[in-house]
This record gives sequence, C-alpha cells and structure tokens, in this order.
Amino acid sequence: MIGCIALELRWIELKSDLMTESRDVLGTVKGPGLLPNEYLVLTRDIEVARMGEFVFYSARIEGRSRQIVGTITARKLARNLPDSFLADAGTPPAEVAALLGIDDAPEIYELTVSTLGYFSEKLSSFVNPRIPPRPGDPVSVSAGDSLAGILSPKFYGSEGGACIGSLLTREPGEVPVVLSVRDVVSTHLAILASTGAGKSYTAGVLVEELMRPYNRAAVLMVDPHGEYNTLASIQAQEAFSGDDGYRPEVKIFTPDKIRIRFSSLTEADIRYLLPDGTSDKMLHFLRQAFRSLQDRLKAEGRREYLYSYQDLRDEVQRQQYGKDDRDAGDGGNVSSIQGLLWRLDSRFDRREGLFHPHEHLELSELFRPGRCTVLQLSEIDQQEQQVIVGTLLRRVLKARELTVGGHVDRGENFLDYPVFTFLEESHRFAPAGRSVVSTNVLKQILSEGRKFGVGIGLITQRPGKLDQDVLSQCMTQIIMRIVNPIDQQTVAQTVEGAGRAMLAELPALTKGQAVISGVGINTPVMCRIRSRLTEHGGETIDAPAEWAKWHSTGERSKRSQDAAPYLKPADDKKPEKVGRIRI
Repeated sequence: MIGCIALELRWIELKSDLMTESRDVLGTVKGPGLLPNEYLVLTRDIEVARMGEFVFYSARIEGRSRQIVGTITARKLARNLPDSFLADAGTPPAEVAALLGIDDAPEIYELTVSTLGYFSEKLSSFVNPRIPPRPGDPVSVSAGDSLAGILSPKFYGSEGGACIGSLLTREPGEVPVVLSVRDVVSTHLAILASTGAGKSYTAGVLVEELMRPYNRAAVLMVDPHGEYNTLASIQAQEAFSGDDGYRPEVKIFTPDKIRIRFSSLTEADIRYLLPDGTSDKMLHFLRQAFRSLQDRLKAEGRREYLYSYQDLRDEVQRQQYGKDDRDAGDGGNVSSIQGLLWRLDSRFDRREGLFHPHEHLELSELFRPGRCTVLQLSEIDQQEQQVIVGTLLRRVLKARELTVGGHVDRGENFLDYPVFTFLEESHRFAPAGRSVVSTNVLKQILSEGRKFGVGIGLITQRPGKLDQDVLSQCMTQIIMRIVNPIDQQTVAQTVEGAGRAMLAELPALTKGQAVISGVGINTPVMCRIRSRLTEHGGETIDAPAEWAKWHSTGERSKRSQDAAPYLKPADDKKPEKVGRIRI
C-alpha cells in the first residue's frame, strides 16, 4: 500500500517537474468539474492556490493564442499520507515523505476553477469561448500587470476611475482595483457590512476618489451620526489638487443650519410627521385644507405656490364651522379640527424650527462639481431625517428632469450636471416591511435616475432591514464582512453579480476586506481597501482607555478647577441629626 502511494506521488511529482519549468505555473488540469464552466486542477502550491485567485490556461481562438482566465472557487485535499502516519504527532509528515523518497511535501490539492473567458478589448468584457481545457494542460497564475488591465474597467489615476484598493490575493498595491465612476453613478452603489467591518471607512475612500482632479464630482453625504466631518481635510491636501489650479471643497451643514421650506412638503410628508393617534377625521380635514390652499394660491397667482405653515393652519381653521354658520353646532367637527391644530402646532409651530416659510437648502449649494457636502443629521428626529432626505431627493430629481429636458435654464430648479448622494444608515430611509416618506422617491430615483444623472450610494450595516426592491436596483456592490444569517440571505437573494463561492467568504473577511461586484468592475473580485488619505471619523471608542483617562491626575485636576466656581464655602457647624426617612 505504501509503495503504491509512493509511486503515484513520485509520478505526479516528476510530471509536474517536466511541465512546470516556469514558477508561474500552478498545476495541471485533472478534468471537468461539476458545472459546465468549471474544471479541476491538481497542485502542490497551497500558498498560491488561494480562494478568489485568478489563473488561466491557453487556447487558440480564431487563430490566436488566448489566455482563458478563471477564478479558484473551491479547494480540497486530493492526496495525503495515510491517517496512521498523520496521527503520530511525534513524527513530522516531512520525515515520512523523506523515508518514501519524496523530496517535497506529499500533499496534493484539487482546485475547482470557474471559467470567466478571455478578455475582449473590443467588448471590454470577458468572452467565454466554451473550449474546456484538456487533462494535463498547464494552468498558470495570471500576471499582476495583465490582471490590472482586465479586472478593472479603468486604470489607476485615469479620468473616471476610482481606485479603492488592490486585489486581496496579491501583495498590497500589486493589482489595483479601479471602479468605473460613470457606471457607479449611473446605476447606483451599495456598501454592505456588519458593524466595525469598515463600511464608513470604505465610503470615505470612495469620496476621496470622487474628489480627485480626475473626477471632480458633485457629492452629497447624508450623515446621521456626524462621522464624516473629517473629510474637510481634503481641502488642504496636495494629493487632491490639480495642475490647472483645481482645489476640492468640503462644505458641512450642521443641524442648526438645515432648513426645509414648508411649501416643499407634500401632504404625505405632513401626515407622516403628525404624532400617533391622529384620527381619520383629522386627516380628512387636513386633506381638504391642503387642496383648498393649493387651489387658492393658484388662483392668486403666487410664484410656485409658495406658502408658510401659517397659511395651512388658517386653511384648517376655516373649516372649523364649515362654509357657513349652519355647521357651527357640530361639536365633532370642532373637536377634530382643534385636535388637528394642536398636532400641527406641536410639530411645525416652532420659533427655530426645521421647517421655514422661505429659507431652504439651495441645490446649487448642496451640489457643485468638485464639492463634497456633508449633511449632518445627528441631532434631528428620525422622522424628520426621513422627510429631509425625501424632500431633497424629490427636488434633485425634479431639477434634473427639468434641466435635461430643456424646460429651465436658470433658477433654483436648474442643475446642469450629474450628482451623487450617499445615504449612510440607508435602512432608515427605506426600511424593509414598511414604507416611509423617503422610500418611494428612492425607488423612483433608483429606477429612473440613470436617465437624468442622479446617482445613489446606499451604506448600511443591516441589509436585511433594507427594502429589497431598493437594494436590488444598486448594480455595483461592495460587500464586506457579514455574519448575521438574515443579512447574508438578503445579500444572496438581491445581489446578482457575486457568485456563491465569493458570498460564502463574507463571514471570513477581516476588517478592510471586501467582495466587489457589479457593473462598476469587469468581474467580481476580493479587494483589500486602501488606506484613507483623510482621518476616519467613525473609529470605535476605546471604553477602558476612556475610563482610565477619567481617573487620571490631569483629568481629576481639571474637574476640580471646573467645579470650583460652583462650590459653596464649607459650613463649620455640625450637621443636625435627622430622623430616618421612611418610604
């Protein structure tokens, strides 16, 4: 038995020596795999045979030798020493192999390779020739320089490219992974990851690339947690300046600077902001008042039907006794209208409120080529955050439709360049299982925005809580470590670009590693996200270090100084005895 094993191993070793004079040859073809586009490879080089690695065999296509590229999708041990030898911990396998006359390690691995095809420069994509390799054909590891030209649709530093990292199976920087910004913006993007896997960090890397001189994008970052203010350092770094004097801008709107013009709210927005317990009768009076107000403003010829909250409130109050005094005795109407007014006042009648009669965020201030605008919503109620996002996206889509259609050439609805909006914590704005005011406009942009140059980037740590119709329309995906089974299932059902083998790797990815797939790249790849040029604002707080710092001598001294003005002089009198307090 041992002699047969030794002879077989030695034969494979000699065959490998004859056919693998080049160090880039990984192994030889064993035969076809289970699926039509798969084949099996035998190899000893376990260090190179990594999951997601790119290999190729050669075939003649139309009289020309082509490299038929594929990816390693599975790996198993095909041959090893008997278990009786391996069970003896005192005898290393290498010594056993030496006794059998085998110089190298005795292990042989069987790899499953999924064929992509040869890369067509004319089509800028892979073409599967349907020519399987023959048993015994050599299979080589793809060279780094050739991979860089076929995996990514753009080259590093080229116009319209966004280099967010390098191929995970190679040395850092050896094979850059460069996305096509045109495809990402026009067909939308999703960044999906568990908490702490690096989704916000990756979004920051992508914003940096969009602000580079070779892109100069118009970007809005909706920031519910206030963690993207560190992007402001882009303005001072030479890496972002252009030869023609270009310098990117970063503009940050804090919650106290955010204003939404009341007349830009729809009836659905107003209804959504009313507290729970608003009756159907109250909503009926609100609907009647809203329609009556629109008709009256149109008849008066007001510019774009601008109105304030007080205008709507007056219209509601006019219904209190009906069109004449015959309904004055109907106490039900009076109580319903009074209840509606109370609910409206509790939300909209605020001196320094979010909703303003005239002021709002100008689209030309939010979006401008070469500017990243950060909209901080950290101190704003979640329902109001949803209304803000829904209102802004609705205005952006309308402005682009009017501009592209040639219906406006100036004014606040004139926006003559494409725009891209990141939505951090996007499951807030399109939650699964229920519809909020921002869901419908998001669905409309994701399905129609390509025609008007309105792009969306969704960032979430819980893809399972994100509306699946919304997620499925993002045609480029950056997927990082995901361990929740529901989130994994959601990704598998909605993300079509990545194969099952790569999705199976998601729990094993470490921080800063991602699977990238979709139209923004030529084929799914496993990527190592590059280091940011700006500081990351979403680092995890080190609680033990903060607690220890609180007890440090310097912090104690600082607290004593801060509290000194508020301390009363000590009283020399002894405190009076008091009886026991009973509760």
